[in-house]
Amino acid sequence: MRREYEDALHSQCSFYLAPLDGVPLPPFKPGQFLTFSLEVADGSSPGGRRAITRCYSLSERPDPTGYRITVKRVIAPPDRPELPAGLSSNHLHDQVQPGQVLKVKAPSGHFHIDAAPDVPAVLIGGGIGITPMASMLRWCLAEQPSRTVHLYYGVRHSGEQAFKLQLEELARVHPNFHLNVVYSRPGSSDVVGRDYQHQGHVDVELLRRTLPHGRHHFYVCGPAPMMESIVAGLAQWGVPRQDIHFEAFGPATVRSGAALPAEHGSRATVAFDVRFQRAGRTLVWDGQDANLLELAERHAVEVESGCRSGSCGSCEVKLLSGSVHYAQDPDHDVAPGCCLLCVGKPGSALVLEA
Repeated sequence: MRREYEDALHSQCSFYLAPLDGVPLPPFKPGQFLTFSLEVADGSSPGGRRAITRCYSLSERPDPTGYRITVKRVIAPPDRPELPAGLSSNHLHDQVQPGQVLKVKAPSGHFHIDAAPDVPAVLIGGGIGITPMASMLRWCLAEQPSRTVHLYYGVRHSGEQAFKLQLEELARVHPNFHLNVVYSRPGSSDVVGRDYQHQGHVDVELLRRTLPHGRHHFYVCGPAPMMESIVAGLAQWGVPRQDIHFEAFGPATVRSGAALPAEHGSRATVAFDVRFQRAGRTLVWDGQDANLLELAERHAVEVESGCRSGSCGSCEVKLLSGSVHYAQDPDHDVAPGCCLLCVGKPGSALVLEA
């Protein structure tokens, strides 16, 4: 394992992972992620450490000899210093060094690029949401060099831009790759046309103004405000649902009902009691939350979570009574009599062991 910073501020670090036994690694689809089990310091736990599960997108094209993830250090917001810093990202940045062994689950995830070379791909990344886009881009340029690819990448300024020199070189040598870097707060030394192409934010108006006419496949990953704006805006623009692909990371959950109105109408919102047995709390599900995990977190009910997309199984709990449904089948194989909170919604009143 080796490390390499990808931005001028050293806030985003790539970790290059290789198998201990030298056996070729499982293949993956560009856009998928790895699930990590990490032992982190925790003064409140027995032994001063506890295990957490976290998921990170692969940021390089498939290679049987190694994987790469790129992790942004999460610090407390300047205006909310009382909030905790990111537990796993700071552990990786500060504690994980070359030679260490990490516990990693095979790649998974529903968010990945299609293999249709005749449909141009539009990759939209905000902040660290660039990581799955980097994997998709590298794969496309290597495997489908004749395919048109547009990358829209939004950050505040050049200091936060990951893969800056690599992206500029790829755009220089691949005529079918069109790079659109967008700075919301350019630095005094940032030059439009050299460091970035647009000022402001990545939004649908920018896409409409700069993309050629015709069908495109859109792939979106980034912070919640950007995600909800773009996914909803694409639907309102008339882009078919099957051409819009997105993945939210961390708490940046896209409320698909708001973003894609066509999903509504199939199931009326009904209020259900949701009992968290161990916590001794009964909450009311009224459709306000995207899933049961959000319901628990909004009411300060402590539950484990990891990927927040139905892949790692960290939030699996016993379903003591009632029924839970999923918009799509989770990647994780849910044990009989259990459910996943991060992608589950109640189909009736529930009693959960959590």
